Amino acid sequence: MDEAIARYPGDHRRSATMPLLHLWQEHFGFISNEAMLWIAQKLGLQPIDILEVVTFYPMFRQQPAGKTHIRVCRTLSCAMAGSFELMKNVCAKLGIQRQADGEGMSAHRTDSSCGEHNPIAVSADGKYSVEFVECLASCGTAPVCMIGEALHEKVDPNSIINLIENRESKIVNRPEPHPLEHRLIFKNIGRPDWTTAIDCYLRDGGYEQLKQALTMSRDDIVNKVKNSGLRGRGGAGFSCGLKWSFIKPDEKRPIYLICNADESEPGTFKDRYIIHEDPHQLLEGILISCYALNARTAYIYIRGEFPEGAKILERAIEEARTHNFLGKNILGSGFDAEVYVHRGAGAYICGEETGLIESLEGKRGYPRIKPPYFPAVLGLYMCPTIVNNVETLCHVKHIIAMGGVEYARLGRPNNTGTRIVSVSGDVQRPGYFEIEVGAVTMGQLIYEMAGGLKPGRKLKAVIPGGSSAKVLRADERFKLKQRQGDGSTIEREMSIDEIPMDFDSLAAAGSMAGSGGVIVLDDSRDVVWVLNNINEFYAHESCGQCTPCREGSLWMKKITDRMLAGGGVVEDPNTLKTIGDNIAGRTICAFGEACAWPTQSFVEKFREEFAARAQKPVPPPLPPEYTAEELIQEESIPTVPLAHDPGWEKAGAAGTI
Repeated sequence: MDEAIARYPGDHRRSATMPLLHLWQEHFGFISNEAMLWIAQKLGLQPIDILEVVTFYPMFRQQPAGKTHIRVCRTLSCAMAGSFELMKNVCAKLGIQRQADGEGMSAHRTDSSCGEHNPIAVSADGKYSVEFVECLASCGTAPVCMIGEALHEKVDPNSIINLIENRESKIVNRPEPHPLEHRLIFKNIGRPDWTTAIDCYLRDGGYEQLKQALTMSRDDIVNKVKNSGLRGRGGAGFSCGLKWSFIKPDEKRPIYLICNADESEPGTFKDRYIIHEDPHQLLEGILISCYALNARTAYIYIRGEFPEGAKILERAIEEARTHNFLGKNILGSGFDAEVYVHRGAGAYICGEETGLIESLEGKRGYPRIKPPYFPAVLGLYMCPTIVNNVETLCHVKHIIAMGGVEYARLGRPNNTGTRIVSVSGDVQRPGYFEIEVGAVTMGQLIYEMAGGLKPGRKLKAVIPGGSSAKVLRADERFKLKQRQGDGSTIEREMSIDEIPMDFDSLAAAGSMAGSGGVIVLDDSRDVVWVLNNINEFYAHESCGQCTPCREGSLWMKKITDRMLAGGGVVEDPNTLKTIGDNIAGRTICAFGEACAWPTQSFVEKFREEFAARAQKPVPPPLPPEYTAEELIQEESIPTVPLAHDPGWEKAGAAGTI
């Protein structure tokens, strides 16, 4: 614990809150009241400061779990691959009592045997416990679960007990690069002769770009990154070089670099493989970036669900230290830099850069208002801070190797370089593919690279940039402006298969490239069920700071819950869209858009399917938080014409007039 505390500035000991909670829970199994008092005293905080963290992050538990704890992923790609059946079989075999989950319904979150904040169900003998969790960032090998700290991929729901008892992990073969790929960041992923050891990395020319960067001026490095046209690969697609240039050259305050390794967007699973299989590439990119920014301290904020990844990075940091690639006077350059791993604890909101900074400071992950809290001005500890995604920082190494102008020749204007797209859902070969940005179309990605749809099925829709991206229908036509070689632009009408996989084309088609998570839906999918699963994710992950998001995300989930259970009323599609419209643009951070866009787009694009689930007449006014049992149980609902709205207080507990 003392070692963990020493990783943060002396006047910011609160940052060690989450590391200490992780250490305590790993040792004792849960966070007791005594633990919170002890940690508060250790850090010079009030007990409430610790309690607010424990109750905010889902991975911290206040009650013991079973000796073997099983976490099953319930988000979209895993749900499509059978994770609800997987959970049902686990509970049946282990004798664990859980309230039955509907297909996509979320009864597990209000299971009376678990409690709202503690959704863990424990077997009678205390040996086993189970829990539904949000995306585990391995969507291409769905369904997945964690047994203890080990991730298990492509789990057969019918042989889960053998897996629990024997713990033999299925070896998932990594695919050979596809001819349409251009592997830069992923060139070492899946190589049979490759290991995470630094000796292997050095034999392959590792850290040569760091040596080169240390001989360059900081301005030269920033200009190379600017000239490369590199856009952030975490979701927003903002210019990396422009972000870096916000740091003042004569800055007197400490400058911090944060690597955002909180890969939590359902459908996205690229950063996991970089961390697990090529950690030194990431570390080299971080160190070059530290030098360019004059940042003496970098933190890698990694998902709590990546315990093995955190250990791999810790080993890589120590290996790099022994070779003087980090620490004091790096390679005799006079430059000092330290890199530390900071584990999150299961909150998607911490992928938002200011929420991440709040979390790193030892608080709830509540995003900050911008302005004034732009991280480059007022970031970590109110100092200038640059937050970059894992994949983005890896590209920095290759920009130094190739030069900014040469790198910019990859891809298309304003969409340069390569990027990793993650394909999951209803395709025959789900997985990751590194492509030149815009050089591959959606059709090539789905039908050539990912093997096409399953036999006998047709494409229904695609979510092109992680679950928060607006859905695209398979039968839509899109009008896109394309830049020609001579600089002119022409407008073309195209099908979904013809859309280039780049930032600007997907935005012009009405969606976004986002985090590169492509989820494919075939014609067997019920879009109301799909949206309900997505709504459940966002209702669970809202930080609760902004009223439109906190209330609206849960309201949308409750309506789709009820529609699936047979209680849809004719106004539900309009109500869903109205709720989404009243969240987007009205929150502190972009989570409002992230939870609203799926609802807005699914209801608009598949109006007929939502209408089919919403055919009961409108009953007397109901409180928005109240789900009348009659709506589900009764085939027809009597309606009473009202001259005016009587107010909820007159509706009574039953919600009837």
